This record gives sequence, structure tokens and C-alpha cells, in this order.
Amino acid sequence: MGEVAALRQLVGQVQELWDLYGANAHPVPRQGERTKSLLSPSSSRTAPFGYSAPTSRSRPRPPRPPPRADLLAPLRRGFWHCPMHRTRLFTQPHGIEPGKVLHPRWYLLDFEHGSIKDDYCGGRSGYNSELLKIMETNQSPLWKRPRRDRNREKAPSSNKTEVMQQEVWRDFPEDLFETVIARLPVAAIFRFRTVCRKWSSLLGSDSFSHQYSEAPRELPWFYTITHENANNNVAMYDPLLKKWHHSSVPLTPTKIVIPVASVGGLVCLLDLSHRNFYICNPLMQSLKEIPPRSVQGWSRVAVGMVLNGRSSSDGYKVMWLGNDGTYEVYDSTKNMWSCPGTFPPGIKLPLALNFRSQPVAVGSTVYFMCAEPDGVLSYDVSTGIWRQFAIPLPLHLTDHTLAEFQGRVMLVGLLCKNAATCVCIWELQKMTLLWKEVDRMPNIWCLEFYGKHMKMTCLGNSGLLMLSLKAKRMNRLVTYNLLKREWQKVPDCMLPCSRKKQWIACGTAFDPIPCALA
Repeated sequence: MGEVAALRQLVGQVQELWDLYGANAHPVPRQGERTKSLLSPSSSRTAPFGYSAPTSRSRPRPPRPPPRADLLAPLRRGFWHCPMHRTRLFTQPHGIEPGKVLHPRWYLLDFEHGSIKDDYCGGRSGYNSELLKIMETNQSPLWKRPRRDRNREKAPSSNKTEVMQQEVWRDFPEDLFETVIARLPVAAIFRFRTVCRKWSSLLGSDSFSHQYSEAPRELPWFYTITHENANNNVAMYDPLLKKWHHSSVPLTPTKIVIPVASVGGLVCLLDLSHRNFYICNPLMQSLKEIPPRSVQGWSRVAVGMVLNGRSSSDGYKVMWLGNDGTYEVYDSTKNMWSCPGTFPPGIKLPLALNFRSQPVAVGSTVYFMCAEPDGVLSYDVSTGIWRQFAIPLPLHLTDHTLAEFQGRVMLVGLLCKNAATCVCIWELQKMTLLWKEVDRMPNIWCLEFYGKHMKMTCLGNSGLLMLSLKAKRMNRLVTYNLLKREWQKVPDCMLPCSRKKQWIACGTAFDPIPCALA
């Protein structure tokens, strides 16, 4: 910045000289002509630097300031010579002999002390003359380096590694380690398990379980089953990273199971016979087989799960319900099935349950979707009370399922009218027992479904919804955040070493809790 300020000051002073003496300046003598010395005694008595005062007979007109382009012409041509010290300021112009006087008033440069002497005013103003030194030695001026080169100098070297000071981290409180790690994303927690054995054993400690339960919850993950790769067809989706995870070892290598419910980081799996149940933690790859239900023979059932307390360490209950009104409840603390009571006579049988809709749990109450009549059936696991609500469905609704959000019962459905198809979200009004629409899919997304026979499957119905929209040669996965009311597209599910797209058959949402025990 000092060089730029010096150059601006020099240009301003050159313009001032031209305005004052441009019209009275002596012309540059040609070769072979005799010129009068500017420093003659007669002229130096009347005016400084060899100029004689104008007489009254021939008083010249006031000089007209030249155009702005002409003010910088001498500077562009690069010639300035001092008549007294013969100090070169810029390069010598072509056609001018060294030593010739080109202007009546000049600045004298002192390169040794880095200053400029102004003989016209008698004062001196010193500043950095590095730019003038560069021009004196015919060096190229400085220029601004590219940002890439400057960032390369600022960036630390790749071969330099920061060494942690042992005396600082040796006395670090252990509970703070657990507090920090418990608030990290789930994927980061599993990466930190490889640091040391102590950190790897954190997930099984009671203190870490308490810290993790106190930490704010993340978005739920999705445990899904794909059509392909029957030996290991489990795929888990992380909505925070928008990434699919595939387990390396199948949980049940000899049986085909489907996820039917989840609570507290645990997922309930049911085999195709609808008789054998399994409880697993998908993150820890732990699996527990619970006793089979007492009802013999095949019958399709709807399954729900609730917690006994705040976390899975306090125990959980699994409940199944059939169309004929039979039901059982499994208590993990007792490790057995029980039938709490008989089905109330006020509820008409058969129930005509909608098995395409997964039951949802709000507290200790499980809600089931019924088809005839349209409505909701609820059961309180802690009190054993049944309730039935006749709630008419919205018009033109084809596929629908229950959902839960912050203790409220929601409805997700596919509206089809004429050739138009759209996904809508409703909320159950407890006072009027009617469904109130709260949101719907953007119209620009619905244009893709126009004129197609669509089918919808809900893969997760707790806080964050995952919807599978299928048609002929088309399968779209989308998520809907009930809190933010935000729609997002889900990337295709593919194996790590394959480009083949995996089609999702079924699934459920679960809370990613590494310390949940089955």
C-alpha cells in the first residue's frame, strides 16, 4: 500500500506542475540548436530554477489545463530527468539525450535514504521508495499472488502431525469423555470405538447409557428388507448422512424375518409363519429370540411395542392382535406371554384390521387401523382397557397408514382422483374425531405420478416418515419430516460393491441407540 500511495502522490504533483508551468515551459531543444541555459544568472535572479518573470508587454494567457489523458502522458512515456543532480526517475525516453532538461521543476530522488526532495516548496516529505528503487534497477514491479499460492503457504504441511500432550489429557475427567461421545452422531460413535479398548467398552457401561439417554435425540433410522440378496437382505438408512448401511453378517441366517415394530432402539422381527418373534439391536448386531406365542396354526397378526419406563433397560412389552380378537402381551422382565383379559363384547368381531398399516404407540397405548368400520382401535397395555373410534376416512383415499408425532395420531394416505395422485398428511382431532389435513406433497413431485397406478407403503411412521411409492417400472423413496414439514428424496439403495439398485420390500423406523439391550 505504501508504493501505491507514493505513486498517487507523484502523479498528483506532476499534474500540479503541469497546471502551473505547462504553458511557460521551455521547449525541448533539438539536436544542433543552441539553447539558453536555464540556470543563467539573469534568469535565476527573478525566478527560481531559471525562469524569468513575464513582462507586461508580452504577458501570456493563463495556461488552460490539458485533458486528463495528457496529464499522465509524461508518466506513460517514462522520462524524467533532474537538471541538477541528473538522477533518473524512470526509464529514458526514445529520442531524448541524457542530461536534457524537460521540465522547469523537478523532484530530486535520494535512493540512499529513501526519500524525495521537493526543491520547489523547500520542504521534504519522506516515504518508502521501494517502488522507485525497483524501477531504477529495471526490475519488474510486485504483483498480487494468486489465492491458491497464498493458501498453500498458510495450509499446514501434510507430513506434520499434531502430537497430543499427555500431561494435559492424562487427568481429563472420564465422565466428560462419555458426555461428549454420547452427543456425537451414531456413525461417529462407532468410528471412535476403534480408538482404544476402553472407548470400545463404553457402549456397554451403565454410565454411558445414562449419558446417552440424557442427550438430545437424533432423527430415527430405518430398518428395511430388500427383495434381492435373500441371504443378507437388511439395509439401514441414516437420514442425517443420507446414506445406506449394510450389515456384513445376517442376524438370522436360516430364517426369513420381517420388521413389524420398534421401540427404544430395539426392532421386533417376525418370521413368515407369524409365530416366532425376535428382538434385535440393529446397530450392535445383537439378536434375542423370545418364546413363540401360544396360539397354534398360522394366522396373520398386527404387532406393537411399548416401553415399561424411559429406556429399554427398564423392560418392554410386545403385543400381537388377530382379526378374531385374540391377543397376547409379552413382558421382557418376565420373559413370557400372557393374556391379560377377554376381548370386550362391545367391539364387533371380526375386526378387519388393516395389516398394511403398522400400529403406532403413544405412551403405553397401542393404536391399530381398522377397515370395517373405518376407524382406530386402541389398547392400553398398562391398564388393559380397549377403545374403538369410528372415524370416517377422507374421500378418494386408496392406501393409508397410521403415524405418530409428539403424542399425536397422524394419518398418511395416497389420494387418487381421476388421473392425479398425491400424498397427504392428516392429524386426528380428538374433540371432533375427524381427520384434518395438515400438509401434502409438492405438486411438482406429484406430476411424476400422473396417469400411473401408484401403490404406497409406509416404512417408518414415528416422527420421520419413509414412503415407498411404486408403479410399473418405478419405485420412489421419499421421507417426510413431521416437525419441519419437509419432503426429501432418498438416494437409491445399492450394495457397496455393486451398482444394482435394491428394491425395498418392507421396513420400520427405530431410534439409533447403541446401548439398547434386548
